Amino acid sequence: MENALHQSLTILGAGYTAKILHPLAERRYTHVCASSRDPEQHLSHLSPDHRIAFDLARPDTWVSIPTATDVLWCFPAVPIELVRQFADHALLGARRVVILGSTSAYREGATPPYPPPWVDESTPIDLTIPRVQGEELLRTAYGAIVLRVSGIYGPGRNPIDWIKTGRVNRSRKYVNLIHVEDLSAVCLAALRHGQSGEVYNVSDGTPRTWHEICEEVERRWHIGSSVSGEQKPGGKRLSNHKLFELLELDRTGLRHTDVFEALASIQKQSLTQVEPSR
Repeated sequence: MENALHQSLTILGAGYTAKILHPLAERRYTHVCASSRDPEQHLSHLSPDHRIAFDLARPDTWVSIPTATDVLWCFPAVPIELVRQFADHALLGARRVVILGSTSAYREGATPPYPPPWVDESTPIDLTIPRVQGEELLRTAYGAIVLRVSGIYGPGRNPIDWIKTGRVNRSRKYVNLIHVEDLSAVCLAALRHGQSGEVYNVSDGTPRTWHEICEEVERRWHIGSSVSGEQKPGGKRLSNHKLFELLELDRTGLRHTDVFEALASIQKQSLTQVEPSR
């Protein structure tokens, strides 16, 4: 039976996404553990038997990784020689390995056309980027599945706050986003149905410009934004067609395909949390 094949999941470098993914993963695995350089501080929300002290730069911590486990790798795969040594030590016996990569792997020309062309998994990648080298090593030599993840947002990571603080402003640059709940579902789908050595782009499928997002945020929530002086708008438009094929195998889908409705839900939730209880 398939369920007997994935009893254990190990999340390497557990952070924002792992907090959402962990309880979902417990529905599919008999044991889910997460790692951190300082698990007592950063993973205090988990019981001690679900925490692992792990640091890629400290080979003495590698022995804490369970054998015959599925692995979700959540941090940049650098430096490459340590990645190779760790993979030889701990990943050869793993059932499935999924890497959270970045869409920055895709090359962007010096003078790209506008609007930018659609990017799919066949688009050339920039192998001069160290983390991309590490991801490709794990994919080609160890059969890892690479998820090239667009901008992650959700509760506690709200694009409206990015606009408020001036981290982003109005520009014609395209941005691709994925809600953390959907990313968590994608990770589980990849662990269950992803093909060894494959790449999947992860986004909600609707690239938008920051001008469009800022304009709608101002209309709905009366939050202003400054205009970017950026001369070359650029950005990417990410295709997620292959991702939907994966999600169909898992009989799941994306819940948050409309970023503005998702932002409304996040805003409502944040207001509820700050209101005093009655």
